[in-house]
Amino acid sequence: MTKVLYLDCLSGISGDMLLGALIDVGLSVDDLRSDLAKLPLEGYRLDSTKTQRAGLAATQVTVSLEETQQPHRRLPDILALIDKSSLPAGDKERGTAVFQTLAEAEASVHGSQPDQVEFHEVGAVDAIVDVMGAVAGLRMLAVEQLCCSALPAGAGWVETQHGQLPVPAPATLALLTKAGAPMKASPDPEMELVTPTGAAIVATLARFERPAITLRGVGYGAGGRDPEDRPNVLRVWLGETTRPQSTMLLIETNIDDMSPELFGYTQERLFDAGAADVWMTPVQMKKGRPGVLLSVLCAADREQAVVDVLLSETSTLGVRMSEVSRHEAKRETFEFDSSLGTAAVKVKRLPGREPVVAPEYEACARIARERSIPLAEVYRIVQAEALERLLAGGRAI
Repeated sequence: MTKVLYLDCLSGISGDMLLGALIDVGLSVDDLRSDLAKLPLEGYRLDSTKTQRAGLAATQVTVSLEETQQPHRRLPDILALIDKSSLPAGDKERGTAVFQTLAEAEASVHGSQPDQVEFHEVGAVDAIVDVMGAVAGLRMLAVEQLCCSALPAGAGWVETQHGQLPVPAPATLALLTKAGAPMKASPDPEMELVTPTGAAIVATLARFERPAITLRGVGYGAGGRDPEDRPNVLRVWLGETTRPQSTMLLIETNIDDMSPELFGYTQERLFDAGAADVWMTPVQMKKGRPGVLLSVLCAADREQAVVDVLLSETSTLGVRMSEVSRHEAKRETFEFDSSLGTAAVKVKRLPGREPVVAPEYEACARIARERSIPLAEVYRIVQAEALERLLAGGRAI
């Protein structure tokens, strides 16, 4: 089973609301403070109090400055601060990704570069505590998958260092647009419901879906305002998945009268048709004939395309299908400039752990041929450099 946290954004989301909800659902505030103390960040105090919003009990987290003067920080300053911390590598990686996403959104709406984005002297402290606290809190609660509901847009205007801006704030809207976040259609009150920090966290770390889970706990994080007509809270559902995360089709056929030369071409055509995987297994067929069990795994929407290839490119008279379920790790392709040249790796990500890196054969084989280096040595170098780059918050080229 997979431990899942579902963000039920009844009244939006902000960084402090998320921290409050994590504490409300079971995170120790003392453990949270201890982990945040691993950051080289001073001059603030984190407090957690029980409160109510429209009669609903919730936990409110506040970050207060103990020193009125805080340095102005740009993205490289914050990333350096995270890197110098003694937090786990996975926390550093996810925190870096959130701030990189936030800075890119800010830069896009202000017509600048991410490295030039300047976080407000107070807001920078809030954002660092909110983001790194959320990342650490999810790890301490052993959350393996973060999911998020559709988001309310809010309405009206918000006061910023740039003056009044429409709600949702432009950076928030840029973040949610890039993530393809679903928005609620119901009318919203005249207030900001999704902050840029909250948007950056969900856009970077969460899936926008409501999972099927067995509930283990519910928590409420209070927002700063207390309107009378609605509970200004973020509700979180903590639970475990009750089923695998995706459903696929397994399409198979037995063949004993086709030239082996045709199987390679058929496999290529099947991948072109959208097959997720194709494999062949030797089988013993009727009358003692040796044959091949040709198996194809594909998404439901690729069924007809895969069947068409099997019926047209092989000698089979029919295929059989069954629905199968599978668990999936989060994955991506990371292309980067290695010391040997442009390389690519597959990256498997598991919550709370370092990424698992597997070099891509074609790119490594090209480097091996061009440089007359054994392929195994190219694999070793590319794998080590890719992992180092990813842990440092590197981005694909």
